[in-house]
Amino acid sequence: MLKKIFKTIDRGFLFVEDWSLFIAVCVALCTAMANVILRKATDNVSLYWSDEVVRKVIFFSTYIGCVAAIRSRSLIRIDALPQIFPVLKRPLTLFSHLGVLFFSGIMISLGWQMTEMMLQDEYARTTTLQIPEWYFYAVLPIMGVMMFLRTLVVMVEDWRSKQDVTGEQ
Repeated sequence: MLKKIFKTIDRGFLFVEDWSLFIAVCVALCTAMANVILRKATDNVSLYWSDEVVRKVIFFSTYIGCVAAIRSRSLIRIDALPQIFPVLKRPLTLFSHLGVLFFSGIMISLGWQMTEMMLQDEYARTTTLQIPEWYFYAVLPIMGVMMFLRTLVVMVEDWRSKQDVTGEQ
């Protein structure tokens, strides 16, 4: 039952991560390329808002990329010490997971507060496109929840693989 729930969470997050990152990067790439082509091909035509789009995509892809890094176990962690002292691998991995859970909890809490603050400020809009800023701040608590759940899934996978290796039930 738990395995099925984790598999569903994993598939859902994988879909959201991959497609949102793909679409966001495509939008930024097309916008930046169009701006460069227009600047080089014409004398005075430029997309004044392209830099803002690229900046917001970098913001978005950084945070959603954190969730994807947990999935592929590529998030930054202590890995030199376990190579020297293999007995420290499990405790340091647990410490790393707990650190990510703590960080994601902070992202949920502070991200929610910042999103609410931006939602209440009617003047909080992007400079050129005039998009409400709360849309971008909403990424923070969403990313925090996704990181938290993804880390729990990885922790259970680690725990189950330890049981399989040692033969425990």
